[in-house]
Amino acid sequence: MVLTETLSKAYKFFPEKRAIVCGGERWTYREFYERVNRLSHRLKKWGVKKDHKVAILHPNCHVFLEAYYGMAQMGAVSVPINTRLSPGEIAFILRDSESRTLIVDPVFKDKIDAIRREIPNIEKILWTGKEEIRGGPIDYSYEAVLGQSLATEFPKTSLSDDDIAQIYYTSGTTGRPKGVMLSHKNVTAHALGTIAEIHLTDRDRWVHVAPLFHLADAWATWAITWVGGTHVLVREFNSRLVLETIEKERVTLTNLIPSMLNLMVNDPDVGKYDYRSLRVLLSGGAPIAPEVVRKIVETFKCDYIQTYGMTETSPYLTLSILKEHLNKLPYEDRLRFKSKTGREFIGVELKVVNDCGEEIRKDEKEVGEIIVRGDIVTKGYWRLPEETARSIKDGWLYTGDIAVMDEEGYVTIVDRKKDMILTGGENVYSTEVENVLYMHPAILECAVIGVPDEKWGEAVKGIVVLKPGQSATEQEIIQFCKERMAHYKAPKSIDFIEALPRTGSGKIHKKGLRDPFWANYQKKVH
Repeated sequence: MVLTETLSKAYKFFPEKRAIVCGGERWTYREFYERVNRLSHRLKKWGVKKDHKVAILHPNCHVFLEAYYGMAQMGAVSVPINTRLSPGEIAFILRDSESRTLIVDPVFKDKIDAIRREIPNIEKILWTGKEEIRGGPIDYSYEAVLGQSLATEFPKTSLSDDDIAQIYYTSGTTGRPKGVMLSHKNVTAHALGTIAEIHLTDRDRWVHVAPLFHLADAWATWAITWVGGTHVLVREFNSRLVLETIEKERVTLTNLIPSMLNLMVNDPDVGKYDYRSLRVLLSGGAPIAPEVVRKIVETFKCDYIQTYGMTETSPYLTLSILKEHLNKLPYEDRLRFKSKTGREFIGVELKVVNDCGEEIRKDEKEVGEIIVRGDIVTKGYWRLPEETARSIKDGWLYTGDIAVMDEEGYVTIVDRKKDMILTGGENVYSTEVENVLYMHPAILECAVIGVPDEKWGEAVKGIVVLKPGQSATEQEIIQFCKERMAHYKAPKSIDFIEALPRTGSGKIHKKGLRDPFWANYQKKVH
């Protein structure tokens, strides 16, 4: 199956149903479908063909949904770009992806103007919004060209489900961004899996809060459309705005990264809103502390599902949905399972293996690397065959995530391979230390990294953001940790900052925190 069929089905069965809510504007599936056709007709007129790349630099907005589908039905490839990137990084992606057309919000005009000479491959720029943009001969108004184009059904393009639908560039937390190629099969198989796993229907109303240039939210574009649900779009995250939107638009579900949920449950006005429409909250993109899960469940009084995935897997690999017999456990035990990374997603085969490639024991003690295969797994990295060969071996994608597994088959990620701290010959997993730090009543957010230490090779450092109006000292927090875990795991130092740096997908940018400490060192362990 190809992506275009998901919108065609919604248009066929729900033409007058509300499809999109974005700010003060609303569109039915008929109107959504017509706008997508207008975009495809215009791009075809400009010479965009199958396999051509069209980049999107935009905050969350209806334009994103239109562009995704407008490209797909032409056989063109969408290249969403992280809006937080510097002009130079944006130019790199535009060149590397060989994009010919760019759809962009005027808020990024300065960034684009700064790199025009560096992106000669860009033949057309479509500016969204209602204000007139004064540019050059390649600059056009998105709304104007849609208004001048046909709304009739776009002629079917001959597509295979193995054709590339999107290229998502990784956030670059481990180095140069890599373009992850996802096929029509990858994303439709994932959409179908989420429909089955989360029981999506036309009654669902999904709020897009996490950025649509990242798959943590973008996957819902196809799943929610397929069932005829409603897309509610929030331009950017603001805890108060999201809480208001849930009440106003009667949102039924969404996916939020843990830091967003943490800010929402700690918002002073969280108790003022009506959340009875919510049936499930999903969270992924980073590990989550059990104490945060407890607050989420008690605040929103709906189901909670922890998710784990990667861009390379479209994205879900696991969900913390409880097996039927586990639902009969006492509340605290259910909460413990809900806080785990989860059991394998319906669309994938998952194993945790040791360095010899053997499956680990299901005892929650032995650690190994998560490897996966299935229809949702990427074909590889754009123009990087050697990198593809390193990551995908004999059909298995090696994730780089270190985990344990319990007897029920639920995995718990203990760290990224690159984030594991080796101190005095002992492995310390940053997630374990962060979970203890989150138990401290004064801590809002935290990150744990390894820093150079002449005696131990690496020392555990906690970087902490305190809750408004709260105070705590370095020694107090270190002692708090020592009382709850082995002393070698406890931080040897604590830094206090106002906000943690993040990637465009909302993940804590640990590489950015760690690199300044290692600038003049090589790792060594005694």
